[in-house]
Amino acid sequence: MLARPFRLTRGTDYRSVVRRGVRCGGARVVTSMMTTGEAREPRFGFIVSKQVGTAVIRNTVRRRLKAVCAEARIDVPQGTDVVIRALPASATATFAELEVDVTRCLARLQPAAARA
Repeated sequence: MLARPFRLTRGTDYRSVVRRGVRCGGARVVTSMMTTGEAREPRFGFIVSKQVGTAVIRNTVRRRLKAVCAEARIDVPQGTDVVIRALPASATATFAELEVDVTRCLARLQPAAARA
């Protein structure tokens, strides 16, 4: 799981990443990334709305996304904030499918986030 230093916790941080960061869309998730230039570990945030499903399904999707990001955080540069928004299709996705979507978007966004 992701420890506290690796998580976004404030609404203002979520908003700034979603509004000003670069975005990559997939079939199951939309990933937004913003490089802040700070010397700190990358932070991740998750948005799983009620459109995804019941509370049990939403929590399952969130846990899977956290596990994917815990593995992928070593490849994300320092000072980067990432917000992953789950789409309704993520409710029926397997862990492997979510992992493919997230890692593909993280790899695509890193050069664009560094330029922005």
